[in-house]
Amino acid sequence: MRPGLLVLALVLVLVPASGSQVQEGHPRESHTLNWDKFSGFWYILATATNAQGFLPARDKRKLGASVVRVHKVGQLRVLFAFSRLKGCQSQEVTLRKDGKKPVFRNTCAYAAGPREGTQSLLDTLKGVKGFHVLSTDYSYGLVYLRLGRAAQNYKNLLLFHRQNVSSFQSLKEFMDTCDILELSKTAVILPKDSKLCPRPFALLPALGPSHRGAG
Repeated sequence: MRPGLLVLALVLVLVPASGSQVQEGHPRESHTLNWDKFSGFWYILATATNAQGFLPARDKRKLGASVVRVHKVGQLRVLFAFSRLKGCQSQEVTLRKDGKKPVFRNTCAYAAGPREGTQSLLDTLKGVKGFHVLSTDYSYGLVYLRLGRAAQNYKNLLLFHRQNVSSFQSLKEFMDTCDILELSKTAVILPKDSKLCPRPFALLPALGPSHRGAG
């Protein structure tokens, strides 16, 4: 197990959870992350979440995508695109660094949320309470999102990869972390032979699959 995952495991064991809220555990890798190298286009090859109805039926799933950009000092702009129940949905959000903590947030996260049963991808991503990169070598990334608005709290673990095929080690790390976060039952490996949800290219045409970020 990587040191970052061990730290995350210890935090989750030692700090009791309250309801569905995930505790503030920040693995060591986040402190030394080079955001310029992490920036660019990513395939989303796997996801696990406790938010209900996040993905469509198995035969309609597609690879997800994300584009990460350093907007200015202390800010990230992140675009997510997923195939969901109503087709491909995407949204770009601006995240701000939380002081000296190795975590980025959306300031809309604590506003009043939508009525139950009306949550869309846009609603969910307006409530990014935490964007953590748990582990990366810049060819893959294990990204942990804490989502929700007001009293709503959700966990979402994503496996980012520069290519549309994951390595055995990165996939194992994803599954190990799902165990730690109690998301194993919701883990989904997205089909590598499926078409990519296309909207990242329409919204950010300058950043395509060949982009590798600065540095």
